Amino acid sequence: MPRICLVGLIFCSLFAIVPLGSQAQSIDYPSEITSVLDSAGDNRMELEKVLFHFKSDSLKFKAACYLIKNMPGHSYVTYKLVDTAGNEIPFDALDYPAYDSLTKTFNSLQAKTGELDFKKKDLFEDVKAIKAGLLINHIDYAFLAWQEKPWARWLSFDQFCGYVLPYRGSNEPLEDWRPYFWDKYINLPNEMNDSTNPVEAASLINNDIKKWFTFSEIYYYHPTDQGLDEMRRAGLGRCEDMTNLAIFAMRSNGLAVTSDYTPYWGNAGNNHAWNAILLPEGKVVPFMGDEANPGEYKLANKIAKAYRKTYEDHPENLVFQDRKQKKIPGWLAGKSYSDVTSAYARVSDLTVDLAAPLPDSIDIAYLCVFNSGEWQAIQWGRAADNKALFKEMGRDILYLPALYINEKIVPHRAPFILDTAGQMHSITPDTANLIPLNLTSITNPKLESSTEGIERTEVKTGQEYELFYWKGEWKSLGKAKAADSGVAFAKVPSGGLYWLRKTASSKDERIFTMIGGVQHWW
Repeated sequence: MPRICLVGLIFCSLFAIVPLGSQAQSIDYPSEITSVLDSAGDNRMELEKVLFHFKSDSLKFKAACYLIKNMPGHSYVTYKLVDTAGNEIPFDALDYPAYDSLTKTFNSLQAKTGELDFKKKDLFEDVKAIKAGLLINHIDYAFLAWQEKPWARWLSFDQFCGYVLPYRGSNEPLEDWRPYFWDKYINLPNEMNDSTNPVEAASLINNDIKKWFTFSEIYYYHPTDQGLDEMRRAGLGRCEDMTNLAIFAMRSNGLAVTSDYTPYWGNAGNNHAWNAILLPEGKVVPFMGDEANPGEYKLANKIAKAYRKTYEDHPENLVFQDRKQKKIPGWLAGKSYSDVTSAYARVSDLTVDLAAPLPDSIDIAYLCVFNSGEWQAIQWGRAADNKALFKEMGRDILYLPALYINEKIVPHRAPFILDTAGQMHSITPDTANLIPLNLTSITNPKLESSTEGIERTEVKTGQEYELFYWKGEWKSLGKAKAADSGVAFAKVPSGGLYWLRKTASSKDERIFTMIGGVQHWW
């Protein structure tokens, strides 16, 4: 076993460190955290202080090792608004009192500069930034909650490590939030009908934080996750902040709570995160922090894939796989998530014929959903013999098989619908059989509590629309103005996938197929 030597350090109280003199102290630690300590740079001593502090408490020492071993990859991340050239554009969403004025200014700014997007600005890695006192406090308070709260005593050590011990929810700033919520709900067991019931405890805490924190669309334009201090000042946030707040409040009180999420809705724009609580019988029940209690929550849209945030790494994730390509699309490069789609949707394992041979440099394929005007990779599959297996895909969703080349999604074959029975139906336009279409409706984004949904609306008389169909890319069928009876296009390839957009729209409209002469949205 490797050894660490800390010269002249003891803890005189729970958090304080004082010199011991010249006598060296040594402890054994698991070999798997050696590389973590080596990567910590100047912060190595802070991590070693934590290990030394818990050397006489085997279970807390094991918990400290768990946190340190899995610490790489966890960080506080800030974001900046940039144009297509990468230039930072000054913009603070919190300068605007209302969402309408914010979006008006943002759209005006974008009209001048071109397309704008939020990109990572600063990254503060936990392994190089976390302080011993903070980590020790988190561990001590987590154990206090596990041992004293009547609804938490059933948790195994592994369950405790996975759902209670972690000191962060996502990429928010590091803060010592446990004492605040421990003190705030110290008398909660006395207020309960059944003090051993974690659902009742979670519901009471959730009802309380609903009183002072709520969802705000403005925070769509404030992508840096908030810490507790900022949450308490603002009282507002997006779904990520809402789930994190519930995690802070409930983990502080020994409730086994985490966050599940979908990177992209299967039939709407944007993404969503919500909470989940582990119950004694092993069942995990979804809820929404600051919005809906366990047993009351229902997802607003269709799930193509759902994942669970975890603190520990999962070796089955793509980032850990041998592969020819090093670059991975967006969030799929993450280390700390597990697939929980089957908990939220009927699923199928799909073997997809990729039709055309793959380039020699590629052995991974992707399934994409259409989200906010773009095809977004939602799952990966190992490609061999021009086929790829994609596991646990949500049904009643339209997917596009694609590759990732030069850090861009490249469609590789025709899209298909995975129906409710688990059957695949390829969507291929028949350009030899042209038909007239008179379209009467379109979709707009619609706020569904803390996430984005869709709203079908009638086309507006006099408004100009453009119709596209998919054949390896979006191909325009021209523009037309809507009449009272709808918007008409004379020569449309039959059997295709279509996209009707208002001229100069923000591309939020949903795609559709025609079934029995009626638009069916995907």
